Amino acid sequence: QVQLVESGGGLVQTGGSLRLSCAVSGRTISQPGMGWFRQAPGKEREFVAATPWSGGIQTYSNAVRGRFMISKDNAKNMVYLQMYSLKPEDTAIYYCAARKAYITSATAPSMIDYWGQGTQVTVSS
Repeated sequence: QVQLVESGGGLVQTGGSLRLSCAVSGRTISQPGMGWFRQAPGKEREFVAATPWSGGIQTYSNAVRGRFMISKDNAKNMVYLQMYSLKPEDTAIYYCAARKAYITSATAPSMIDYWGQGTQVTVSS
């Protein structure tokens, strides 16, 4: 089993920044794809960002490209999501995700193998 625990969410004003962290434990070697999804009230869970655990090209949704940056520290088994220039529409629960394959913008939530519990990000206007 793989365990994912998010932290770093909170309340921030429009234009502010936050860094989310995801602590990964378990059999990480079986999880080549790591990423972040988010879900706002009344909306479907949507892809935000992803990176191969082994390293490679990072991908982002059109909504966050240029503002969010995904990174990782393999030695510490950590995945991060640095968020800049936050907007009210970024308000959502953010979930760390792991997949036994690569994660892309086309990866549906149903294809994710492991989820974290989520961390709330609220952007006030």
